[in-house]
Amino acid sequence: MTSIAAAPQASWSELFQGRNGLRSVALAGGVALHAVNIYIVTTILPTVIQEIGGLAYYAWNTTLFVVASIVGSAVSARLIATLGPRLTYLLALAVFSLGAVVCALAPSMPIMLAGRTVQGASGGVLFALSYALIRVVFDSRLWPRAMALVSGMWGLATLGGPAIGGIFAQSGQWRLAFWVMLPAALLLACIVATQFRGKEAGVTAAGRLPIVSITLLVLSVLAISVASLAHSLAWNVGGIAIGLGIAGLIARIDSRSGSRMLPSGAYSLSAQLGVIYAIMSLLVAGLTTEIFVPYFLQVIHGLTPLAAGYMTAAMAGGWTLASLYSAASDDTRAYRLIRISPIVVAIALAILAVTIPIATWQSKVIGIVVYCIALTCVGFGIGLSWPHLLTRVFAVAAPGEETLASASITTVQLYATALSAALAGVIVNGAGLTNPGGVAGAQGAALALFAAFAIASALAVLLSARVRR
Repeated sequence: MTSIAAAPQASWSELFQGRNGLRSVALAGGVALHAVNIYIVTTILPTVIQEIGGLAYYAWNTTLFVVASIVGSAVSARLIATLGPRLTYLLALAVFSLGAVVCALAPSMPIMLAGRTVQGASGGVLFALSYALIRVVFDSRLWPRAMALVSGMWGLATLGGPAIGGIFAQSGQWRLAFWVMLPAALLLACIVATQFRGKEAGVTAAGRLPIVSITLLVLSVLAISVASLAHSLAWNVGGIAIGLGIAGLIARIDSRSGSRMLPSGAYSLSAQLGVIYAIMSLLVAGLTTEIFVPYFLQVIHGLTPLAAGYMTAAMAGGWTLASLYSAASDDTRAYRLIRISPIVVAIALAILAVTIPIATWQSKVIGIVVYCIALTCVGFGIGLSWPHLLTRVFAVAAPGEETLASASITTVQLYATALSAALAGVIVNGAGLTNPGGVAGAQGAALALFAAFAIASALAVLLSARVRR
């Protein structure tokens, strides 16, 4: 087991010197491409709905994308061990580009969802690669800063994603937003091809794929997603119960399997790894509310796609700022930040639950300022603890499970996102997003959504007390 706390402090310059520099760009670039894509689609989706329809499937754009990302991240460890980092990375970029083309040409929502699924699968591999290879290509003392750099790419996404999506949405050319991803993928492929070998030292062999666990994981999310389409509360509750029941079955099967999806201790709150994963999942749930923020801001408050996109991206911007700020913290301060983090998120979501549904303010500027601060604080709260939670995953992983633990970070994060997106779909549709719809429906949906996920962050507050120094 590696002791991160005992490692000497490293400087940012070391991360960008020599070969480390281009490798840092390659690893961060994969997350950047994945994240920018998310914010582009988040920004243009209300406009896409106006042209090709499918409001009831609004959350499915995120759900299917993330479910496919889970599958991609889950198989990433085996792909790395079998193909090597370079071929795995190049394959993921090629598939990602194919998905972008499908979305750009989509004549209807089903085709759009198919393209998003393809993008999601490849995006999951890119995301997992970035985390998994940090342990392989950098010294352990560089891990916290490398983690902060990779997490910081969500900040880059807040600059590029809403701008690209907003400009094309307002001009009525939302399809071009997908085409612009192709040159970026090609440039990244050139860097990867020159900076990574077929095999890297430190890449451990992967066992058989946990096919049963992965299949059940997908089914658990889809069960809740299908329930979101029903207008009956009984069906909504039944779908959630089935989805969570399958999640419990996953824990039982995977913990006893010889081919595991998550490392030892991942499913138990009596183990540090289980506590860390639970906190990560509850924090990510709070961020998942962002998928509906552009819709709320445009429908309730009449903002443009560009303005709504940038305000939504304030969540990721806050995450980036806090990650960079907290990355150099010693172990004692990191422990305090882990305790503070969910408190900040819970308070920010509660404020949004109260303020977003207000259609009129005495001063519209005051309303926008309040929304921006609260949205930023959601991400800032997560970023305060995120690099340290991830570093602790590395530190508490059982010997021989280092690669699995690295890849599992993405699996846990994406599963929490997919499950949260599916639950969000149930909540907003049940609260009136589509019936009665319009401004009144959006107001009810906003109140219910932010209030429900504030409770999730409050649970993370309780769990944070169980994290050991």
